[in-house]
Amino acid sequence: KKESTLLTADPPARDSGVMAIESLMERRGTFDYILLETTGLADPGNIAPVFWVDDNLGSSIYLDGIVTLVDAKNILHLLDEPTPEETVSAHENDNSHTHAHSGPVLSMAHMQISHADVIILNKADLVTPDELERVRDRISAINSAAKIHVTDHSRTPQIEGVVLDLHAYDHLDSLDFGQKGHSHIDPAISTIAITHPQLSPLQIPHVDEWLRSVLWDSKLPNSEDGSSPPSDFDIHRLKGILALNDGSSRIIQAVRDVFEIRDGQPASTPSSEAKTQCKMVLIGRGLGPNALPWQQNFDEFLARHE
Repeated sequence: KKESTLLTADPPARDSGVMAIESLMERRGTFDYILLETTGLADPGNIAPVFWVDDNLGSSIYLDGIVTLVDAKNILHLLDEPTPEETVSAHENDNSHTHAHSGPVLSMAHMQISHADVIILNKADLVTPDELERVRDRISAINSAAKIHVTDHSRTPQIEGVVLDLHAYDHLDSLDFGQKGHSHIDPAISTIAITHPQLSPLQIPHVDEWLRSVLWDSKLPNSEDGSSPPSDFDIHRLKGILALNDGSSRIIQAVRDVFEIRDGQPASTPSSEAKTQCKMVLIGRGLGPNALPWQQNFDEFLARHE
C-alpha cells in the first residue's frame, strides 16, 4: 500500500529532518514522494542542500523542486514593509550562510520566492484583477523562472505538476529568455539568464570551475578585457541545462553555495529534438541591471579553456 508522507521542519531542525528522511528511505517502495513542509518564516535555502550534502540521501532521492505559497492579498506589504522578524537579518543566526549586505531590505518573502520552482499565488479572490497583475509582475521581477499558478481558497487544479512531479527543468528548457528582464521592478532580488552554444563534454570541468567561483566565492572570474563585472552579489538559486555536442545533456542545480551537475534525462522519444543550446538562470541579489556582464564573462572564461 502506497503512503502519503508529510514532514515539517524549521531550519534549526535540519539534522532531525535528514534523519527522518533517511528512516523513510529504509521503507523505499512504499511511497512515491516525500513532501517536506516548512514553517511560514523558514528559509528554503537552508534546507534544500541537505539532499546533496548528505551522502545517504543524495544516492537515493533527488530534489524535484521547491514550491512557495504566496498570499496575493498581503505579499506586497511583506516584501516592502517586513516586520523585524520577517527580515533575513533576523534569521542569520539560524543559518550558516550569511546574507549581510547593503541596499534594500531583504525579507524572508524575497528568499522564499527567489528559491521557488513553482509559485502558488493564493487568495486571488481577495484582490482586483489590476492588483493581481501587479503582484504577478512583482513575483516575476524576483524570480522569472518559476511557474505561477493562480488559485483561491488553496485549491490547485491538480497535485501532479503543481506540487509534485514538477519536471522543473523541462520548464527551464522552454523559457523564452528574451522576454525576461524585470530587475527594475524589485530592488532587492532579480533574475538573469545566459545562454551558450553546445559544449564538448571536456568543457564540463570548466563550467564547474566557473560555478565554484560564482557560488562559493561570490565573484566572477577575472576578465581579460579589464571590465568590472558585478562584485557584491549573492546567488540564491541557479539552474541550467548544458547541451553537449555528443547529443547528451547535463543538468545544473544549485541552492546557495551547494550545487551539482548531473546527467540529463535522455530524449523521451526517438523523434525528440536534441538540445542545441545551453541555458542557465541565476536568481539573487546584486546581479546588476542586465545579464550582459555575466554572459560576456561566461563566454570568455570558456573560450580561454578551449
